[in-house]
Amino acid sequence: MSHASRLILALDCGTTSVRAIVFAVDAAGAFEERSVSQREFAQHFPKPGWVEHDAAEIWDALLACMKDALEEARVQASEVAAIGITNQRETIVVWDRATGKPIHRAIVWQDRRTASRLVELRAEGHEDAVRAATGLTLDPYFSATKLAWILDAVPEARARAERGELAAGTIDSWVLWKLTNGRVHATDASNASRTLLARIGGNAGCAWDDELCALFRVPRALLPEIRDSAGDFGASDDALLGTAVPIAGIAGDQQAALFGQSCFMPGEAKCTFGTGCFLLANAGSAPPPAPAGLLTTVAWRVAGATTYALEGSVFVGGSAVQWLRDGLGFFRKSPEVNALAGSVPDSGGVVVVPAFAGLGAPWWDADARGAVLGLTRGSTKAHVSRATLEGVAHQVVDLVDSMESGGIAVQSLRVDGGAAASDLLMQITADLLGKDVVRPRILETTALGAARLALAGVSRAASSASDAPALKHEAGEVDRTFASSQAADARGAARARWRRAVDTVRAFGSPS
Repeated sequence: MSHASRLILALDCGTTSVRAIVFAVDAAGAFEERSVSQREFAQHFPKPGWVEHDAAEIWDALLACMKDALEEARVQASEVAAIGITNQRETIVVWDRATGKPIHRAIVWQDRRTASRLVELRAEGHEDAVRAATGLTLDPYFSATKLAWILDAVPEARARAERGELAAGTIDSWVLWKLTNGRVHATDASNASRTLLARIGGNAGCAWDDELCALFRVPRALLPEIRDSAGDFGASDDALLGTAVPIAGIAGDQQAALFGQSCFMPGEAKCTFGTGCFLLANAGSAPPPAPAGLLTTVAWRVAGATTYALEGSVFVGGSAVQWLRDGLGFFRKSPEVNALAGSVPDSGGVVVVPAFAGLGAPWWDADARGAVLGLTRGSTKAHVSRATLEGVAHQVVDLVDSMESGGIAVQSLRVDGGAAASDLLMQITADLLGKDVVRPRILETTALGAARLALAGVSRAASSASDAPALKHEAGEVDRTFASSQAADARGAARARWRRAVDTVRAFGSPS
């Protein structure tokens, strides 16, 4: 097959759905969607603050999407040059190596059940050492305490893990295991860096650490091999798609979006508006100290060279719209929020703080809970809907403010993700930010990043991400730029009111 007709199958394993996208790559390196298949899967909430997924259901949905996408594109698996995987990060799965079946539902990144354990570790004085080693903070958002919880909750699981009978990993590892029929148990450096079990920096860039594993009570025997984000991850079992297809790229969803947005130079930043909102900025080849409230993480590792990023994470972004749809019944389809929220010129004084799973960066307050403030008799569902979009935007602006306080100058904000399709949300974000918000032509840059990594991995054409012309082609293709239209004094007043609302929900959620 000629390079001009190369096809890449990107697997995007999100928090509420999975997708398979067939990309065609032309001779100049431009990527074009040929087909896409998407399926949602069930969200399980056993207790307040607990969030779980059925990993087997995720795999079944993903396999169906793969087959559907290939059929829609009218191509055979034998025509696909490589598979790239991107995934919701931190969500952890533990499965039986012999049967390939999970021993417990996957515990999702949003889950807060281990918050009390992190409080204990913080009280014992581990915070600074863990942050220095991992770039992360002690928060239940990350994988380590979730993994330990499963080992303690499932009878005999800890003993079986010590004997090497169980395997564990983030969703990418689970999907890779299923794709290869158990032949490959691996992850990439970007996903490993989100577990609290890997030390970043040094020659490897990211490596499992015995002291961290001991602190979080996680046996090393459970963990996958850490590999480059672009490279050899084996091949799919030929029984799945009719032929074996090389698996050549893996990255966590936010790092994949950074790659997909071509943020290859230090200081270039993007924000993904998905289930949550995630701001990442390329930090170069050495892990920098993060500004207060932000994290240092691995962006990707290609040809043995590690690139790092600064990150701020908002737990509830697009899922706030799902709450309006499913929890409050304001509309039947999520895009309808735009017309409803746009039917009023402002929120009428209503402020929504969507802290349904606590507050992420820069607050890192696991006890905070969501609130609707400022209601009057004249408040309507339109005002609450608009205030919800504003709440999502305010959280993103909080992240940008924190990043700039640490010396990262954000001139404009590149955006992507499903919720970035909302013109109203993007305009609100630009207004509150006081900067341009730039939306690319290919909005789903998470999948695009996975496809680019897979192309780099299978072709081995580049010694680093920024050296590959094919990986840069889409960088300047803009769909729309949203310019701020709000006066500085109005923006300042809105931001001050938001900060008072955040203070309120933090005080309300505090155990004391």
